[in-house]
Amino acid sequence: MCQHKPSCPPAYAIDHDAARLVAYHPEQGWGLLCNGVVVFDDTGEILPDGRSVPVHRDFYVSAA
Repeated sequence: MCQHKPSCPPAYAIDHDAARLVAYHPEQGWGLLCNGVVVFDDTGEILPDGRSVPVHRDFYVSAA
């Protein structure tokens, strides 16, 4: 799917999030990477085979 030179990481590579964004819909909170991964603003993802990747951001909550 990726036409970039050098090619972006494939969808199942550890660094697949480094692929280029080819479509972005901020009003809906999602984007499509050139490797077919759908990424969401909350850091969840859907892989091309339909599997989901749960939210994986680190949270820091202040007790103040």
